[in-house]
Amino acid sequence: MPYIAIKGYPKDAETKKKVVEKINQILLENWGCPQEAISISVEEIAPEKWNETVVEREIEPNADRMYIHNGEKKF
Repeated sequence: MPYIAIKGYPKDAETKKKVVEKINQILLENWGCPQEAISISVEEIAPEKWNETVVEREIEPNADRMYIHNGEKKF
């Protein structure tokens, strides 16, 4: 706990490392958990598969749990 799964268009390895490290630091500073409790994965989704793979299967069914949805803060 916590487990963060990042899904996005393909990015270079350096960009992915930078993003994962920033999220890791935020969790350490704000979530109140030790490093050993954090798991972060990155899954690249091709742009042409995005809507079918992510929007329809994950975002739309979970719209009520989104803190930010399509750039709009829900809190």
